[in-house]
Amino acid sequence: MSVIETIEQLEEIYGRFDDIGEASTAKVADCVTAQYRRLIEVSPFAALATTGPEGLDCSPRGDKPGFVRIHDERTLMMPDRRGNNRVDSLRNIVRDPKIALLFLIPGAGTTLRINGTAHLSTDPDLLASFAVEEKAPRTVIVMTVGEIYFQCARAIVRSDLWNPDKRVDPKTLPTPGEILAEMSERRVGGPEYDRQWPERARQTMW
Repeated sequence: MSVIETIEQLEEIYGRFDDIGEASTAKVADCVTAQYRRLIEVSPFAALATTGPEGLDCSPRGDKPGFVRIHDERTLMMPDRRGNNRVDSLRNIVRDPKIALLFLIPGAGTTLRINGTAHLSTDPDLLASFAVEEKAPRTVIVMTVGEIYFQCARAIVRSDLWNPDKRVDPKTLPTPGEILAEMSERRVGGPEYDRQWPERARQTMW
């Protein structure tokens, strides 16, 4: 197998970065522009990427559209809603502030990428401002924007991601309970886990 080990080898295949089209570079901003603001405001889902001593982590984040708050043109705020309590992303942010977000917008081909740094806030007033059903998050991720730009729609088009006719029937997939049962040699998981999940999720959503 041939392995690319240098930037020079890479550029022999793809060309030099300085030679790419202007459309690939002119779209990059160092703050949230009016048009990029609109994309953030309508997005209900983002993938959060962080790095730390144990390696990389990519975590799904979802909420009502606009769940990532635009505090100002260079500052974004995202509540850490309840999850599996592994806090992998948060552990990384505490030890290495580098962070990236990839926003998806249902039905749209354009995605939005943001790179920057972040810290965790426990300010009581800030936490309270993100409360849902009187339940506030325990922390808020405060991100400083380093660069922001849209990604072209090719990946969405190739995958036909938003085509309802291409949706996979969940009944054909292994359930969380089945996966847990196999991985834990049946110490946890199983049919009862799946049966209880909808109510457990309802009670712990926020």
